[in-house]
Amino acid sequence: MEVVLFKDVLVIFSLAIGVLLICQRLKLPTVVGFLLTGILAGPYGFGLISAIHEVEVLAEIGVVLLLFTIGVEFSLKEFMRMKKSVVLGGSLQVILTFMASFVISIRLGRPFNEAVFIGFFISLSSTAIILKILQEKAEFDSPHGRMALAFLIFQDIAVVPMILFTPLLGGEAVHLGKTLAFLALKGVGVFVLVAASARWIVPGLLYQIARSRSRELFLLSVLVMCFGIAWLTYLAGLSLALGAFLAGLIISESEYGYHALGNIVPFRDVFTSLFFVSIGMLLDLGFLMKHPDQVALISAAVIIFKTLIATTAVLFLGFPLRTAIIVGLTLCQVGEFSFILARVGVDYGLLVGDTFQLFLAVAVITMGVTPFIMALAPRVANATLRLPLPVKLKGGLSKKSRSMNAHQLQELADHLIILGYGLNGKNLAAAAKTAKIPHVIIEMNPETVRNEKKGGEPIMYGDATHEAVLEHAGIEAARVMVVAISDPTATRRITAVARRLNPKIHIIARTRFFKETTDLRELGANEVIAEEYETSVEIFARVLAKYLVPREEIDLFTAETRKGGYEMFRKPVRDPASLADLKVSFPDMEISSIRVHEKATVVGRSLAELQLRTKYGVNLLAIRRGPQILSNPDGQTQILGDDILILLGSPSNLVPIAGSCQECEG
Repeated sequence: MEVVLFKDVLVIFSLAIGVLLICQRLKLPTVVGFLLTGILAGPYGFGLISAIHEVEVLAEIGVVLLLFTIGVEFSLKEFMRMKKSVVLGGSLQVILTFMASFVISIRLGRPFNEAVFIGFFISLSSTAIILKILQEKAEFDSPHGRMALAFLIFQDIAVVPMILFTPLLGGEAVHLGKTLAFLALKGVGVFVLVAASARWIVPGLLYQIARSRSRELFLLSVLVMCFGIAWLTYLAGLSLALGAFLAGLIISESEYGYHALGNIVPFRDVFTSLFFVSIGMLLDLGFLMKHPDQVALISAAVIIFKTLIATTAVLFLGFPLRTAIIVGLTLCQVGEFSFILARVGVDYGLLVGDTFQLFLAVAVITMGVTPFIMALAPRVANATLRLPLPVKLKGGLSKKSRSMNAHQLQELADHLIILGYGLNGKNLAAAAKTAKIPHVIIEMNPETVRNEKKGGEPIMYGDATHEAVLEHAGIEAARVMVVAISDPTATRRITAVARRLNPKIHIIARTRFFKETTDLRELGANEVIAEEYETSVEIFARVLAKYLVPREEIDLFTAETRKGGYEMFRKPVRDPASLADLKVSFPDMEISSIRVHEKATVVGRSLAELQLRTKYGVNLLAIRRGPQILSNPDGQTQILGDDILILLGSPSNLVPIAGSCQECEG
């Protein structure tokens, strides 16, 4: 590594620390902080960076690692289920955006070839920014998160023929047909290799590597797979980012996916921050100061038109209006691959002088406001739904499996309503079916509804934020409703609507973060399951078991913790009583805690009378009596009701002792 690059990276990270601290105080997204860092450190700011090209190379690694981690969190099966959204929805969004940009450019007097190139430039959105924000907000698994990902995947593929077509727009003679055919052939070969690797090659290879128990070897192997497949797709004419996503999909099919993810995340965060900094470095502040009105007008036009077009594409796929609006606002910016396309356009004279700077400024501005727009998107969607629009438009245009049949509707009484058919929804539905609990599922993905309905699931299509959908599911006669979706805003709205429609229904809401629990309880949820604290509850319950706390006390602890809103984990316990000082380990023996029943036959008898070691072959290590622990009790110590005996012995010898402590007199 050259000393200049080392110095530049040091300057970037040092400046970023200060900028991010200020942004945190002002409650601004971290993406905005990195963009500001790039603007300040770049050639149009204070000129602190000289190795600009080298920083851009490191930034490309950040995009590769980001897409790789997204692929790991995804799965090949889910990717195949999304093929309609990727191909149909993605192509519709790109084509409509291109056509709108092309027509507007022609009307503004731009030459034909430049208008076509501008259409290419504007039709792409920012994969890196969108996916990072979705991850931070825990909305990656939400309907709008999955739909946005589907569109972005198609855009990453579409940028390749755009780049190939650009020389033709510049007047250079190329054999486009042969080039595209050859590219398609190589692309098919890459996808076949990916499928074969996911099925047969990678799982076995990772198994052998994991057997070595070498952290360094495992990390290097994962990085080689990521960069190797990304490079392979690049050689095939596709993007590095797409190849990294495919590499993540391959590893996600093995049992080592999340272990790989944990190793890669720190590297991803560092290099991705360099990517956002490199974007900020492109903004020419001098040009922006000279033409603020022009830049603002075009940026606003791009955001509005891209939002409307993407919203239309999602509605065409049959999703509800609320999801469509959020996806539209999510995809409203110009993307990072547009910069790659812009460089090619400059080489062929399609973007020159002020035009190049104008579109770079528009791209950076739209990317910079994206975090704020995505934060406001749910409110905009909810406000739109309050307008007097057709019910069919609000609920979605899909005609597939819109409702259950009349016979099923008549049977809905004292039933369970499950909102969302992801992993939690599927497990809950399976449990309800096993327990013969009448239930109905509401899902917003029309393809999922159609497929599950064929399998006999009592599932209906609809957006549960609408009263009509909940009423159709029999909300007034339902006993329990479980909200198992990954959209915090929609969860709050659904809870409020359901409580208003049925004041007696028991609402259980699932949320990713604890901070959502208070709002959901105030809106009417009876129980709120916070995933981050549920993990803590389960871990601590197992810790208590290792410290010999009786099972009934552990169950009581978990129940009280959930009932009290996880108060124990948020405030220190004043008077802890535990067996943390009992640190013993005996091979081939078992330490067990047994509670003495109030009327057990052993109550009132001394340890000398019981002769535990002589008769039963066990040793009494301690007695827990209320908050006290009696260690090494002597023979005159009497057993009292509700004592907890800490015993050491073989499992077979402990069984009769447990029986004596529970056996009552008379």
